[in-house]
Amino acid sequence: MRRDPLGYLSTDLQALRDQGLYRRLRVLDDEQKPRTSIDHRVVVNLSSNNYLGLTTHPKLRERALDAIRRLGVGSGSVRTIAGTMAIHVELERRLAAFKRTEAAVVFQSGFTANAGTVASILGRDDVIVSDELNHASIIDGARLSRAAIKVFPHRDVAAARRIVEGLPPGQRTLLITDGVFSMDGDLGALPALSDLAEEFGCIMMVDDAHASGVFGEHGRGTVDHFGLHGRVDVQVGTLSKAVGVLGGYVAGSRGLIEFLCHRARPFLFSTSHPPAVAAACLAALDVLESEPELIARLWENTRFFKAGLVRLGFDTGASESPITPVIVGDAALAMRLSDRLFDKGVFAQGIGFPTVPRGTARVRTIVTATHTREELEFALDAFTAVGTELGILG
Repeated sequence: MRRDPLGYLSTDLQALRDQGLYRRLRVLDDEQKPRTSIDHRVVVNLSSNNYLGLTTHPKLRERALDAIRRLGVGSGSVRTIAGTMAIHVELERRLAAFKRTEAAVVFQSGFTANAGTVASILGRDDVIVSDELNHASIIDGARLSRAAIKVFPHRDVAAARRIVEGLPPGQRTLLITDGVFSMDGDLGALPALSDLAEEFGCIMMVDDAHASGVFGEHGRGTVDHFGLHGRVDVQVGTLSKAVGVLGGYVAGSRGLIEFLCHRARPFLFSTSHPPAVAAACLAALDVLESEPELIARLWENTRFFKAGLVRLGFDTGASESPITPVIVGDAALAMRLSDRLFDKGVFAQGIGFPTVPRGTARVRTIVTATHTREELEFALDAFTAVGTELGILG
Protein backbone atom coordinates (compact mmCIF):
# COMPACT_ATOMS: atom_id res chain seq x y z
CA MET A 1 0.00 0.00 0.00
CA ARG A 2 1.33 3.42 -0.95
CA ARG A 3 2.27 5.67 1.95
CA ASP A 4 0.24 8.89 2.07
CA PRO A 5 2.79 11.68 1.64
CA LEU A 6 0.22 14.20 2.91
CA GLY A 7 -0.67 12.22 6.02
CA TYR A 8 0.93 14.84 8.25
CA LEU A 9 -1.87 17.25 7.31
CA SER A 10 -4.42 15.01 9.02
CA THR A 11 -2.30 15.15 12.16
CA ASP A 12 -2.22 18.93 12.03
CA LEU A 13 -5.99 19.07 11.47
CA GLN A 14 -6.55 16.84 14.49
CA ALA A 15 -4.42 19.20 16.55
CA LEU A 16 -6.74 22.03 15.56
CA ARG A 17 -9.75 19.93 16.65
CA ASP A 18 -8.09 19.14 19.99
CA GLN A 19 -7.50 22.86 20.58
CA GLY A 20 -11.08 23.77 19.70
CA LEU A 21 -9.87 25.75 16.68
CA TYR A 22 -11.10 23.59 13.80
CA ARG A 23 -13.72 25.42 11.76
CA ARG A 24 -15.84 24.01 8.99
CA LEU A 25 -17.15 26.27 6.27
CA ARG A 26 -20.58 27.74 6.94
CA VAL A 27 -22.79 27.59 3.86
CA LEU A 28 -24.99 30.51 2.81
CA ASP A 29 -28.31 29.16 1.55
CA ASP A 30 -29.79 32.49 0.47
CA GLU A 31 -28.80 35.97 -0.71
CA GLN A 32 -26.12 37.94 1.12
CA LYS A 33 -28.59 39.80 3.36
CA PRO A 34 -28.55 41.09 6.95
CA ARG A 35 -30.95 38.32 7.96
CA THR A 36 -30.35 35.23 5.88
CA SER A 37 -30.12 31.45 5.96
CA ILE A 38 -26.76 29.89 6.79
CA ASP A 39 -26.51 26.12 7.24
CA HIS A 40 -30.31 26.03 6.93
CA ARG A 41 -30.73 28.33 9.92
CA VAL A 42 -32.08 31.88 9.74
CA VAL A 43 -29.56 34.19 11.41
CA VAL A 44 -28.63 37.85 11.67
CA ASN A 45 -25.44 38.05 9.61
CA LEU A 46 -22.68 40.08 11.28
CA SER A 47 -19.82 38.61 9.24
CA SER A 48 -20.36 40.02 5.77
CA ASN A 49 -18.24 42.71 4.08
CA ASN A 50 -21.35 43.78 2.16
CA TYR A 51 -21.26 47.16 3.91
CA LEU A 52 -23.84 48.94 1.78
CA GLY A 53 -26.01 46.00 0.73
CA LEU A 54 -24.98 46.39 -2.89
CA THR A 55 -24.69 42.63 -3.58
CA THR A 56 -28.47 42.60 -4.05
CA HIS A 57 -29.07 46.18 -5.20
CA PRO A 58 -31.52 46.20 -8.15
CA LYS A 59 -29.35 48.55 -10.24
CA LEU A 60 -26.39 46.17 -10.01
CA ARG A 61 -28.55 43.16 -10.86
CA GLU A 62 -29.99 44.89 -13.93
CA ARG A 63 -26.61 46.04 -15.28
CA ALA A 64 -25.09 42.58 -14.78
CA LEU A 65 -27.94 40.84 -16.59
CA ASP A 66 -27.81 43.33 -19.45
CA ALA A 67 -24.06 42.76 -19.86
CA ILE A 68 -24.56 38.99 -20.02
CA ARG A 69 -27.18 39.37 -22.73
CA ARG A 70 -25.01 41.73 -24.79
CA LEU A 71 -21.49 40.46 -24.14
CA GLY A 72 -21.71 36.89 -22.85
CA VAL A 73 -20.59 35.29 -19.61
CA GLY A 74 -16.79 35.44 -19.97
CA SER A 75 -13.97 37.40 -21.55
CA GLY A 76 -12.05 34.42 -22.90
CA SER A 77 -8.52 35.72 -22.42
CA VAL A 78 -6.02 37.59 -20.31
CA ARG A 79 -6.00 41.37 -20.61
CA THR A 80 -2.75 41.54 -22.61
CA ILE A 81 -3.95 39.22 -25.40
CA ALA A 82 -7.65 39.36 -26.27
CA GLY A 83 -9.31 39.89 -22.88
CA THR A 84 -9.47 43.68 -22.64
CA MET A 85 -13.05 44.64 -23.42
CA ALA A 86 -14.42 48.16 -23.73
CA ILE A 87 -16.30 47.66 -20.47
CA HIS A 88 -13.02 46.98 -18.61
CA VAL A 89 -11.53 50.19 -20.00
CA GLU A 90 -14.64 52.14 -18.95
CA LEU A 91 -14.51 50.70 -15.43
CA GLU A 92 -10.87 51.71 -15.03
CA ARG A 93 -11.61 55.21 -16.33
CA ARG A 94 -14.45 55.57 -13.82
CA LEU A 95 -12.33 54.24 -10.95
CA ALA A 96 -9.56 56.74 -11.68
CA ALA A 97 -12.07 59.59 -11.73
CA PHE A 98 -13.66 58.31 -8.52
CA LYS A 99 -10.29 58.09 -6.74
CA ARG A 100 -9.11 61.37 -8.30
CA THR A 101 -5.98 59.84 -9.80
CA GLU A 102 -4.56 59.81 -13.33
CA ALA A 103 -5.32 56.17 -13.99
CA ALA A 104 -6.42 52.84 -12.50
CA VAL A 105 -6.14 49.15 -13.33
CA VAL A 106 -8.43 46.32 -12.24
CA PHE A 107 -7.12 43.05 -10.80
CA GLN A 108 -8.92 39.77 -10.14
CA SER A 109 -9.07 40.43 -6.38
CA GLY A 110 -7.88 42.84 -3.73
CA PHE A 111 -5.34 40.22 -2.69
CA THR A 112 -3.78 40.03 -6.16
CA ALA A 113 -3.86 43.82 -6.46
CA ASN A 114 -1.76 44.19 -3.31
CA ALA A 115 0.56 41.24 -3.84
CA GLY A 116 1.01 41.88 -7.55
CA THR A 117 1.77 45.56 -7.11
CA VAL A 118 4.29 45.25 -4.28
CA ALA A 119 6.06 42.34 -5.96
CA SER A 120 6.35 44.11 -9.32
CA ILE A 121 7.44 47.63 -8.38
CA LEU A 122 10.22 46.57 -5.98
CA GLY A 123 13.23 44.24 -6.13
CA ARG A 124 15.96 42.72 -4.00
CA ASP A 125 17.87 46.02 -3.66
CA ASP A 126 14.86 47.86 -2.21
CA VAL A 127 13.27 48.17 1.24
CA ILE A 128 9.67 47.82 2.41
CA VAL A 129 8.64 49.52 5.67
CA SER A 130 5.36 47.96 6.75
CA ASP A 131 2.89 48.18 9.65
CA GLU A 132 2.95 44.92 11.62
CA LEU A 133 -0.81 44.41 11.18
CA ASN A 134 -0.92 44.97 7.43
CA HIS A 135 -3.00 42.53 5.40
CA ALA A 136 -1.59 39.14 4.41
CA SER A 137 -1.63 40.15 0.74
CA ILE A 138 0.84 42.94 1.51
CA ILE A 139 3.06 40.55 3.46
CA ASP A 140 3.02 38.00 0.63
CA GLY A 141 3.74 40.65 -1.99
CA ALA A 142 6.65 41.93 0.08
CA ARG A 143 8.14 38.43 0.28
CA LEU A 144 7.70 37.86 -3.44
CA SER A 145 9.48 41.14 -4.23
CA ARG A 146 12.64 39.87 -2.46
CA ALA A 147 13.11 43.38 -1.03
CA ALA A 148 14.31 43.80 2.55
CA ILE A 149 11.30 43.96 4.88
CA LYS A 150 11.29 46.23 7.93
CA VAL A 151 8.22 46.02 10.20
CA PHE A 152 7.19 48.75 12.61
CA PRO A 153 4.79 48.31 15.58
CA HIS A 154 1.16 48.99 14.74
CA ARG A 155 0.53 52.68 13.95
CA ASP A 156 3.87 53.63 15.56
CA VAL A 157 5.05 56.41 13.26
CA ALA A 158 8.03 57.22 15.47
CA ALA A 159 9.27 53.65 15.03
CA ALA A 160 8.71 53.87 11.27
CA ARG A 161 10.73 57.09 11.25
CA ARG A 162 13.64 55.42 13.05
CA ILE A 163 13.68 52.67 10.43
CA VAL A 164 13.63 55.13 7.52
CA GLU A 165 16.26 57.36 9.11
CA GLY A 166 18.56 54.35 9.40
CA LEU A 167 18.44 53.52 5.70
CA PRO A 168 21.17 54.64 3.27
CA PRO A 169 20.47 57.94 1.51
CA GLY A 170 18.67 57.39 -1.76
CA GLN A 171 17.52 53.87 -0.82
CA ARG A 172 14.33 53.05 -2.75
CA THR A 173 11.76 52.55 0.01
CA LEU A 174 8.09 51.65 0.06
CA LEU A 175 6.16 52.84 3.12
CA ILE A 176 2.90 50.90 3.34
CA THR A 177 -0.16 50.69 5.58
CA ASP A 178 -3.73 49.51 5.55
CA GLY A 179 -6.26 52.33 5.45
CA VAL A 180 -8.62 50.39 7.71
CA PHE A 181 -7.21 47.34 9.49
CA SER A 182 -9.48 44.40 8.76
CA MET A 183 -9.35 42.65 12.13
CA ASP A 184 -9.33 45.65 14.49
CA GLY A 185 -11.29 48.25 12.55
CA ASP A 186 -8.90 51.09 13.35
CA LEU A 187 -7.42 53.51 10.81
CA GLY A 188 -3.87 53.63 9.58
CA ALA A 189 -1.75 56.62 10.57
CA LEU A 190 -1.97 58.03 7.05
CA PRO A 191 -1.33 61.75 7.60
CA ALA A 192 1.83 61.23 9.65
CA LEU A 193 3.11 58.44 7.42
CA SER A 194 2.50 60.58 4.33
CA ASP A 195 4.55 63.37 5.95
CA LEU A 196 7.33 60.86 6.62
CA ALA A 197 7.22 59.54 3.06
CA GLU A 198 7.50 63.04 1.61
CA GLU A 199 10.34 64.00 3.93
CA PHE A 200 12.48 61.01 2.91
CA GLY A 201 11.27 60.45 -0.65
CA CYS A 202 9.55 57.12 0.07
CA ILE A 203 6.86 55.60 -2.11
CA MET A 204 3.62 55.88 -0.12
CA MET A 205 1.10 53.05 -0.52
CA VAL A 206 -2.29 52.47 1.13
CA ASP A 207 -4.49 49.38 1.05
CA ASP A 208 -7.98 50.87 1.24
CA ALA A 209 -9.97 47.64 0.89
CA HIS A 210 -12.17 48.18 3.96
CA ALA A 211 -12.36 51.95 3.44
CA SER A 212 -13.65 51.90 -0.13
CA GLY A 213 -17.34 52.79 -0.01
CA VAL A 214 -17.13 53.50 3.73
CA PHE A 215 -14.85 56.49 4.38
CA GLY A 216 -14.49 59.76 2.50
CA GLU A 217 -16.88 61.64 0.23
CA HIS A 218 -19.14 59.10 -1.48
CA GLY A 219 -16.89 56.35 -0.11
CA ARG A 220 -13.68 57.43 -1.85
CA GLY A 221 -11.60 55.99 1.01
CA THR A 222 -9.16 57.11 3.67
CA VAL A 223 -7.04 59.20 1.27
CA ASP A 224 -10.11 61.36 0.71
CA HIS A 225 -11.13 61.11 4.40
CA PHE A 226 -7.79 62.59 5.50
CA GLY A 227 -7.50 65.02 2.57
CA LEU A 228 -4.37 63.39 1.16
CA HIS A 229 -5.10 63.49 -2.57
CA GLY A 230 -1.86 63.72 -4.53
CA ARG A 231 0.23 62.59 -1.56
CA VAL A 232 -0.32 58.81 -1.74
CA ASP A 233 1.47 57.23 -4.69
CA VAL A 234 -0.30 53.87 -4.74
CA GLN A 235 -3.91 53.31 -3.70
CA VAL A 236 -5.28 49.77 -3.61
CA GLY A 237 -9.00 49.14 -3.28
CA THR A 238 -11.45 46.31 -3.57
CA LEU A 239 -14.59 45.77 -5.61
CA SER A 240 -15.79 42.87 -3.46
CA LYS A 241 -16.66 44.53 -0.15
CA ALA A 242 -18.70 47.76 -0.05
CA VAL A 243 -18.80 47.82 -3.87
CA GLY A 244 -20.55 44.47 -3.61
CA VAL A 245 -19.12 42.60 -6.60
CA LEU A 246 -15.65 41.11 -7.21
CA GLY A 247 -12.09 42.20 -7.82
CA GLY A 248 -9.52 44.75 -6.77
CA TYR A 249 -7.88 47.79 -8.32
CA VAL A 250 -4.85 50.02 -8.12
CA ALA A 251 -5.13 53.76 -8.64
CA GLY A 252 -2.26 56.17 -9.12
CA SER A 253 -0.12 57.87 -11.77
CA ARG A 254 -0.38 56.88 -15.39
CA GLY A 255 3.22 55.64 -15.30
CA LEU A 256 2.47 53.33 -12.36
CA ILE A 257 -0.58 51.85 -14.04
CA GLU A 258 1.16 51.32 -17.39
CA PHE A 259 4.06 49.61 -15.61
CA LEU A 260 1.68 47.26 -13.74
CA CYS A 261 0.04 46.33 -17.04
CA HIS A 262 3.48 45.21 -18.26
CA ARG A 263 4.90 43.62 -15.12
CA ALA A 264 2.24 42.66 -12.52
CA ARG A 265 2.01 38.88 -12.78
CA PRO A 266 -1.64 38.50 -11.66
CA PHE A 267 -2.66 40.97 -14.38
CA LEU A 268 -0.52 39.25 -17.01
CA PHE A 269 -1.51 35.67 -16.27
CA SER A 270 -5.17 35.75 -15.19
CA THR A 271 -8.28 35.90 -17.36
CA SER A 272 -10.05 39.24 -17.09
CA HIS A 273 -13.36 39.77 -15.33
CA PRO A 274 -16.58 38.57 -16.95
CA PRO A 275 -18.54 41.46 -18.49
CA ALA A 276 -21.28 41.12 -15.87
CA VAL A 277 -18.77 41.78 -13.08
CA ALA A 278 -17.44 44.94 -14.72
CA ALA A 279 -20.97 46.15 -15.46
CA ALA A 280 -22.10 45.61 -11.87
CA CYS A 281 -19.04 47.50 -10.61
CA LEU A 282 -19.90 50.42 -12.87
CA ALA A 283 -23.44 50.39 -11.49
CA ALA A 284 -22.05 50.34 -7.95
CA LEU A 285 -20.02 53.50 -8.65
CA ASP A 286 -23.23 55.14 -9.87
CA VAL A 287 -24.96 54.16 -6.62
CA LEU A 288 -22.09 55.45 -4.47
CA GLU A 289 -22.31 58.82 -6.16
CA SER A 290 -26.12 59.07 -6.25
CA GLU A 291 -27.26 57.43 -3.00
CA PRO A 292 -25.19 58.93 -0.15
CA GLU A 293 -27.92 57.94 2.28
CA LEU A 294 -26.56 54.37 2.19
CA ILE A 295 -23.25 55.44 3.74
CA ALA A 296 -25.08 57.65 6.25
CA ARG A 297 -27.22 54.68 7.30
CA LEU A 298 -24.13 52.47 7.60
CA TRP A 299 -22.56 54.89 10.06
CA GLU A 300 -25.80 55.32 12.02
CA ASN A 301 -25.98 51.54 12.47
CA THR A 302 -22.28 51.38 13.30
CA ARG A 303 -22.57 53.92 16.10
CA PHE A 304 -25.63 52.20 17.56
CA PHE A 305 -24.17 48.69 17.60
CA LYS A 306 -20.70 49.70 18.74
CA ALA A 307 -22.15 51.71 21.63
CA GLY A 308 -24.31 48.72 22.58
CA LEU A 309 -21.34 46.35 22.79
CA VAL A 310 -19.32 48.83 24.86
CA ARG A 311 -22.26 49.43 27.18
CA LEU A 312 -22.53 45.69 27.81
CA GLY A 313 -18.87 45.59 28.83
CA PHE A 314 -17.23 43.87 25.84
CA ASP A 315 -13.70 44.75 24.78
CA THR A 316 -14.03 46.27 21.29
CA GLY A 317 -10.42 47.41 21.00
CA ALA A 318 -9.62 50.58 19.09
CA SER A 319 -12.23 50.23 16.34
CA GLU A 320 -13.09 53.38 14.37
CA SER A 321 -15.09 51.71 11.62
CA PRO A 322 -18.03 49.35 11.01
CA ILE A 323 -15.60 46.52 11.86
CA THR A 324 -16.01 46.00 15.61
CA PRO A 325 -14.09 43.11 17.20
CA VAL A 326 -15.26 41.51 20.43
CA ILE A 327 -11.88 40.53 21.86
CA VAL A 328 -11.80 37.65 24.36
CA GLY A 329 -8.13 36.61 24.14
CA ASP A 330 -8.34 32.82 24.26
CA ALA A 331 -8.93 31.26 20.84
CA ALA A 332 -11.04 28.34 22.04
CA LEU A 333 -13.26 30.76 23.97
CA ALA A 334 -13.69 32.92 20.87
CA MET A 335 -14.83 29.88 18.89
CA ARG A 336 -17.30 28.89 21.65
CA LEU A 337 -18.65 32.43 21.67
CA SER A 338 -19.14 32.29 17.90
CA ASP A 339 -20.83 28.87 18.04
CA ARG A 340 -23.20 29.81 20.85
CA LEU A 341 -24.15 33.05 19.10
CA PHE A 342 -24.99 30.99 16.03
CA ASP A 343 -27.19 28.75 18.16
CA LYS A 344 -29.06 31.87 19.23
CA GLY A 345 -29.48 33.16 15.67
CA VAL A 346 -26.45 35.44 15.18
CA PHE A 347 -23.61 34.68 12.77
CA ALA A 348 -20.39 36.33 13.94
CA GLN A 349 -17.29 34.38 12.99
CA GLY A 350 -14.61 33.55 15.54
CA ILE A 351 -11.04 34.49 14.54
CA GLY A 352 -7.77 33.34 16.08
CA PHE A 353 -4.12 32.81 15.23
CA PRO A 354 -2.63 33.12 12.61
CA THR A 355 -5.21 35.65 11.34
CA VAL A 356 -4.70 37.66 14.54
CA PRO A 357 -1.81 37.46 17.05
CA ARG A 358 -1.94 34.84 19.78
CA GLY A 359 -3.83 35.99 22.86
CA THR A 360 -6.04 38.40 20.88
CA ALA A 361 -8.68 36.00 19.53
CA ARG A 362 -12.03 37.57 18.92
CA VAL A 363 -15.40 37.44 17.28
CA ARG A 364 -15.39 40.03 14.51
CA THR A 365 -18.64 41.86 13.84
CA ILE A 366 -19.51 44.02 10.84
CA VAL A 367 -22.76 45.95 10.55
CA THR A 368 -24.18 47.11 7.24
CA ALA A 369 -26.40 49.88 5.97
CA THR A 370 -29.20 47.38 5.48
CA HIS A 371 -29.39 46.00 9.02
CA THR A 372 -32.57 47.10 10.77
CA ARG A 373 -32.56 48.44 14.31
CA GLU A 374 -34.58 45.38 15.34
CA GLU A 375 -31.89 43.04 13.94
CA LEU A 376 -29.11 44.88 15.74
CA GLU A 377 -31.04 44.84 19.02
CA PHE A 378 -31.64 41.10 18.57
CA ALA A 379 -27.89 40.61 18.08
CA LEU A 380 -27.04 42.65 21.19
CA ASP A 381 -29.48 40.55 23.23
CA ALA A 382 -27.72 37.40 21.97
CA PHE A 383 -24.31 38.82 22.90
CA THR A 384 -25.64 39.62 26.37
CA ALA A 385 -26.93 36.08 26.93
CA VAL A 386 -23.91 34.26 25.55
CA GLY A 387 -21.37 36.62 27.06
CA THR A 388 -22.91 36.02 30.49
CA GLU A 389 -23.18 32.26 29.93
CA LEU A 390 -19.48 31.96 29.01
CA GLY A 391 -18.29 34.25 31.82
CA ILE A 392 -17.04 36.95 29.45
CA LEU A 393 -19.40 39.47 31.03
CA GLY A 394 -19.47 39.92 34.77
